[in-house]
Amino acid sequence: MTLERAPGSRPNIVLFVADELRADALACYGNPVVQTPNFDRLASEGVLFEDCHVQFPVCAASRCSLLTGWPASTRGHRSLYHLLRPDEPNLFRYLRQAGYDVFWFGRNDALASQTFHDSVTRWSNVRPDSLNYTPDHAPEAPQAITFLSQATGDRRQSWDYRMLQEAFAVLGRREPQRPFCIFLPLFQPHPPYGAPDGFHDLYRPQDVPSLAPPDLPGKPDFHPALRASYGLDAVSETTFRRIRAIYQGQVSYCDWLLGELLAALERTGHVDDTALFAFADHGDYAGDYGLVEKWPSGLEDALTHVPLIVRAPGGQAGRRVINVVELFDVMATCLDLAGVEARHTHFARSLTPQLHGDAGDPERAAFAEGGYNTFEPQCFEPADQAAGVYAEKLLLQNRLPSIVARSAMIRTRTHKLVMRSTGGCELYEIGGDALEQRNRFGDPQMAAIQGDLQARLLARYIDTSGVTPTDRDPRGLPPYHALPAFPNAPEAGAAPPR
Repeated sequence: MTLERAPGSRPNIVLFVADELRADALACYGNPVVQTPNFDRLASEGVLFEDCHVQFPVCAASRCSLLTGWPASTRGHRSLYHLLRPDEPNLFRYLRQAGYDVFWFGRNDALASQTFHDSVTRWSNVRPDSLNYTPDHAPEAPQAITFLSQATGDRRQSWDYRMLQEAFAVLGRREPQRPFCIFLPLFQPHPPYGAPDGFHDLYRPQDVPSLAPPDLPGKPDFHPALRASYGLDAVSETTFRRIRAIYQGQVSYCDWLLGELLAALERTGHVDDTALFAFADHGDYAGDYGLVEKWPSGLEDALTHVPLIVRAPGGQAGRRVINVVELFDVMATCLDLAGVEARHTHFARSLTPQLHGDAGDPERAAFAEGGYNTFEPQCFEPADQAAGVYAEKLLLQNRLPSIVARSAMIRTRTHKLVMRSTGGCELYEIGGDALEQRNRFGDPQMAAIQGDLQARLLARYIDTSGVTPTDRDPRGLPPYHALPAFPNAPEAGAAPPR
């Protein structure tokens, strides 16, 4: 069904999704070194949300939450192998049923294969061979798994750029009466740490901001286990700074890709009728705590705090929203902009008031989850299938499942509490400890704050522990019909068999 629309009544929607882009890696979020002129430009033309947090620190669970407005635990979307099924809601099905054409160019990690057919008009199933790279080993620890890579070649030969070309072709031939949504889940700046020529060596290791050091007291047990398993204990601070420098080069390449998209929107006349969202599914350690990549139960700001910048028709320009929001608010915001009412219970909030000048909720907290239940083997990739650069990580999870056990976070503007089912809980004063180096959990001076955050976290789980479908089954008995006789049934009043 094609829905005619008055000009400007229902905006087109473009979702530019970076993979593993932490908020503090962008200049417009305060990074003093990295060059991100296109993210900065988008922030000057739209609204930047300073304190946005994801619902899970791993791609699949985070994206399932993004598209539903559900915490990962609401329907068990915690693993890499449980994606959104046809019986579950998702943003793109809503948009498509409302007359949008939905185009998907990039990674999946969100929809089960059978869900695409009624949710997406056209998609690309090309995948990057992310682990087929030339390692660049740490000289002091050549056997360590650092994810360091050599430069990856021409910026216009990357998988991400090919996905953009698909989007540009759609932008150039759209019918003005039918709105569209383009989903661009790209790969950069995901490890391995390697950027195209011109970006790989853009930054010097000595110039990157200070890293959170390893071996801090009060940290969860996966920190030392992961460093030991990957051989990272032997890696020097110089190499970790090099990792961060290359990661920043990848961020600048991601920024260049965004610039290409901005230019294409201008070239095709879609600036004024299109809402553009730029965000990430989660962050990356990139050397903090002597770690690389991410971990399923890691809930540091390095993993949960991501950028969210929105430029929408009629929205204000150059605004910064300081109050906390959550990434799955994107789902509610897109539906609000499109004039579509969700038909399922969800927990996201539309951000359209903030796009027009509202300050948001100063008392709001962000909630995130991580890890797997140790008694759910379906969440773990079988150890005998572990191969490639992730092999050691998978083996570690199978060998010591307690270090990837369920965890939960509540994050306000000033404090963060992390509870873990196996212990090792954390409490931080974010205002004076941005790198989360001093764990105050159990500190008598923090007892009142800890108790309040624990109560709020419990209330959140009570409220979101499950959802009830909106349709109702009749409680009466079905119309009478005779049951088939059971063979060899005893007659009424007959003595029981001996």
